[in-house]
Amino acid sequence: MTLIALDREAIGYNGGAVLTDVSLAIEEGQTLVFVGESGVGKSTLLSHLYRLVGRHAALIPQDLGLADHLSVFHNVYMGRLDQHGFWTNLRNWIWPAEPYLSDVRGVLKHLELNDKINTLPTDLSGGQRQRVAIGRALYKEASLLIADEPVSALDEKLGREVLELLTSKHRTCLIAMHDIDAATQVADRLIGLKAGKIVFDRPPEDISSHDMTHLYERA
Repeated sequence: MTLIALDREAIGYNGGAVLTDVSLAIEEGQTLVFVGESGVGKSTLLSHLYRLVGRHAALIPQDLGLADHLSVFHNVYMGRLDQHGFWTNLRNWIWPAEPYLSDVRGVLKHLELNDKINTLPTDLSGGQRQRVAIGRALYKEASLLIADEPVSALDEKLGREVLELLTSKHRTCLIAMHDIDAATQVADRLIGLKAGKIVFDRPPEDISSHDMTHLYERA
């Protein structure tokens, strides 16, 4: 089933186009990984796609979007704010209760953060902060994930493990990445962006070394 279809669209912000002539069909059950140089428009495209699906998707933005004055528990719990009523959210904001604490601990355990549940994000390393944002997305339990460089601050081993976790927990994934090797391992389709356009959209096994070299070579 096609979840989102773009047909020769211009995409940008403040009235200016960053990407032009964008045609893209996003099929349910696939992992699409967007690759290309920094500044080519990957984040702009993901933001546009997120606006189309809204709260139905779990989001890991590049800036992480953490509330630094709230604990790790509360930052992860925010993934389900829209799934609970006002009084439940207020109760957990003031004094987190079971089973919510157990649910969040379970997510954090997968991310090696179970001992940080009461810590403020400002007291965490960059990689730990990124894992909190990942935890928030996992806790939402959405079928669709939109993630912008979700493991860029993690070491290679943990990054690969977290990518596998993300793709196993979400039926459809839209991910922007710089790590081509990792992208190739998780993607059903690699989508290359260059000079404001999509230059290829194919399975990883159909992408040649020449395609990749062209994608990153300077004009």
